[in-house]
Amino acid sequence: MEKASNQARIENLTRFFVPLAAVLVFTVWFSFAPPGLLGKADAIGYAICHRISERSFHIGDRQLPLCARCTGEFYTAAISLLFFAVVSPKKSGMPGWKLGAPLLLFFAAFGIDGTNSFLYLIKQTSGALTSIPNLYMPNNTLRLFTGSGMGIALAAILYPAFNQSVWKDSKPDRALDWKKLGILVAIIFLLNLLVLTENPIVLYPIAILSVLGVLALLIIVFSMVWILIMRQENEFTTLRQMWMPFLAGTTLAFLMITVIDLFRFQLTGTWGGFPLG
Repeated sequence: MEKASNQARIENLTRFFVPLAAVLVFTVWFSFAPPGLLGKADAIGYAICHRISERSFHIGDRQLPLCARCTGEFYTAAISLLFFAVVSPKKSGMPGWKLGAPLLLFFAAFGIDGTNSFLYLIKQTSGALTSIPNLYMPNNTLRLFTGSGMGIALAAILYPAFNQSVWKDSKPDRALDWKKLGILVAIIFLLNLLVLTENPIVLYPIAILSVLGVLALLIIVFSMVWILIMRQENEFTTLRQMWMPFLAGTTLAFLMITVIDLFRFQLTGTWGGFPLG
């Protein structure tokens, strides 16, 4: 009885302090983030991406908020999460070993291409490690596609994990099957071909979608952390009931972004990519 009473008091306190913290965090972040929609998008990308211009797509002379790899990863994650929400509502089953094989392949491709690209960057900027040959010449096309594979893999794991943690009436069926994976890969492949045209009509929504993907992943993770802290696992049946975990998750996500933005800007003095050389 006393334990239930203490839990109720904690929940009542959070109903006051979490919205207050949200207002404070958003006010601080909005006050120093660059102006405009793309400026705010840049500030979100700035917290998780190197934003090196040569490794990014551009709308005219304007760099996208995320590099080519991160653009692929996070716009794909956003689309994948939305896809799962439509075709696999509340399904909490993990992919399993057979479906895990292509997901592991996506992870491996991301790691290999990222390592190869980073090695090339070190050679370019410092002249070190020249005795180690690159596997191949890195390029933005490979960064986009390997990033997209990682986005699918992240969403395929995080979506059922979220459903397992949150819903009282979650379904044990697997959220991903071979047919859904094939459809999702086909959608992303076609979108990537459109991105490679570098048409502003395509790149502008992709830029916004990639940043929304960053926020979606962070908010989901921090909402799950909040639910675990508050011991509210499997207590929800509707999204409306989730407003407090989502608000807390969003606040924590923007708090993380704010801290990293302030530290990085203090370190580099620019909203652009990390200085090379």
